[in-house]
Amino acid sequence: MKKLIVVALALLVSTLSFAQKSELKAAEKAIKTGNFADAKSAIQSAESLIGNADAKTKAKYYFLKGKAFYADGSGSNADVDKAIESFNMVSEAEGSSKGKYTVQVEGLKTQILNNFLTKANSALQSKDYVKSAIGFDKAYRMSPQDTLYLYYAASTAVSGQDYETSLKYYEELRDLGYQGIAMEYVAINKESGEEELFDNKELRDLSVRAGTHIAPSEKQTESKSAEIVKNIALIHISNGDNEKAVAAMKDARAQNPDDLGLLISEANIQLKMGNKDRFKELMQEATTKDPNNAELQYNLGVIAAEAGEIDSAKAYYEKAISLDPSYADAYNNMAVLILGQETEIFDQMNALGTSAADDKKYEELRGQKQKLYESAIPFLESTLKLKPKSVQAAKTLMNIYSALSMTDKFQTMKAKVAELEAGN
Repeated sequence: MKKLIVVALALLVSTLSFAQKSELKAAEKAIKTGNFADAKSAIQSAESLIGNADAKTKAKYYFLKGKAFYADGSGSNADVDKAIESFNMVSEAEGSSKGKYTVQVEGLKTQILNNFLTKANSALQSKDYVKSAIGFDKAYRMSPQDTLYLYYAASTAVSGQDYETSLKYYEELRDLGYQGIAMEYVAINKESGEEELFDNKELRDLSVRAGTHIAPSEKQTESKSAEIVKNIALIHISNGDNEKAVAAMKDARAQNPDDLGLLISEANIQLKMGNKDRFKELMQEATTKDPNNAELQYNLGVIAAEAGEIDSAKAYYEKAISLDPSYADAYNNMAVLILGQETEIFDQMNALGTSAADDKKYEELRGQKQKLYESAIPFLESTLKLKPKSVQAAKTLMNIYSALSMTDKFQTMKAKVAELEAGN
């Protein structure tokens, strides 16, 4: 009797094995002819039988399942996710030694990854940010070691205002401990005098040898961890979850108490929530931690300006300039800050009547406006000197020279604006 049972079990195993191979053959044939619907059907039929299969059969099953659901790139988003999962199971089935299906999957993965990246970049160029985010996310799932793709997915999802998806990606990046620090290769363009970023060291060095660029240098980008936590907090605020926003910042700063980027991000969050006193406290803490950092002073000036803290913003920009006299953006922002005050003067002038007292007040205000313009000129001139291709700075100076009846300077600047616009 025992022998009969053993024989029956052997027949059952043989039948199951035959069924597996039959279904996998059918799937393979359907894939070759491009009939992915039949391929998926055959794979699904084999699924219940695959649990007891040997490693080689399992590897083949996952390989064919991946191809069937990927469907040469025409599968739905859900099907492509299944395909990626299946391809990742192939090496698991074959073990540490690279079997034939693992090798085939590696080649296929490279092709699919490039396809995802091409579609993601194309969607980004056409400003279809949601589609671009999906593409970058799938590229990351296909190549999990390339966390930069997940960062791109999060950033493009934000651009597409898909905050729920971007929050998921940002939280995943945070949990992975993503830093995003990279080496940048730069050199000064001889013609423009401006620093330019190159894709790699080889291209940078080639341009220097060609004589179009000088002063090659390398610098590390800052960690993106502060930006990630800040965006998580901002999304929570936009969702009305202020407590979650504060908790996100608190956890991040507890882990990185000396991270200035996180400190500034928290200041920004407190400002968004309307907590101006806490905002000022954090700003003061930042300057105490690194008082000689020109970029920090500049960034604090930007935040203060956004908060309407004009005097504080001026002080930060002035400090940035004193620490780094070549900081063009600090000069420019100082000019913008000064000229931003003319709106109030214009409003007062327009509200005046025609009485003698009003005429006198009008002249006082006109004098204030002229002094405002005069005080902005040195900052704009410095901006243009440091950034000679800045059309906006040149145009603003041209208009100020005109308003102040500085005819010679107006004509010179008018010619420069024309030259710059022609160059663009």
